[in-house]
Amino acid sequence: MSGAADWGGVRAVLFDLDGTLIDSAPDLGRAANQLRTQRGLEPLPLSCYRPMAGAGARGMISIALGIAPDHADFDALKEEFFDNYERCIHEQTEVFEQVAELLGALERQALAWGVVTNKSTRFTSLIAQRLELIGRAATIVSGDTTPHAKPHPAPLLEAATRLELSPAECIYVGDDLRDVQAGRAAGMRTVAALYGYLGQDGEATAWGADGCIESPLGLLKLLHLA
Repeated sequence: MSGAADWGGVRAVLFDLDGTLIDSAPDLGRAANQLRTQRGLEPLPLSCYRPMAGAGARGMISIALGIAPDHADFDALKEEFFDNYERCIHEQTEVFEQVAELLGALERQALAWGVVTNKSTRFTSLIAQRLELIGRAATIVSGDTTPHAKPHPAPLLEAATRLELSPAECIYVGDDLRDVQAGRAAGMRTVAALYGYLGQDGEATAWGADGCIESPLGLLKLLHLA
């Protein structure tokens, strides 16, 4: 845990979903491996997929098949991946250890909490149905809720509006550089979750977040709630 920011005036905590609140990498990796096995390729170990799990289809397809979004086949592969993922989304995805305790503590402190993710509503609704804890969020803003996804600030600003709070009263916690960029652009204080997936740029301490935490419960210490 680190951070010397002024954390006064916080009335809500917004979280990224994958790699911050939930560990969805096993199911995302399974869906990506199905792209390989359906093409006669051997599956890859989860360790190959885990760092890029927060990047969704873009990250999984790049690892599985080496295909980037500018490839002519990417859109078709993305839909295939989404269909695979929808079938296995509930197999191994769980909240990270300490997350239930963290969210319970925020609720006892009368701090609202919500989710802002680039995952589409098609999948966040399934996650919220399966994981009762995520379903308790005061608001869930998905990747298709606003015209723009992170790192654009629009999803975070939408969450603040729904909570009837100013951005300055919210902090955003995430495990990807885009999370910090979106939070700063929205005028929120930001926290980098060092226990998460971290993406291709794993040097999260250099992202410019206002604070960093090594575990979910580290947020309570950062905010002087523990």
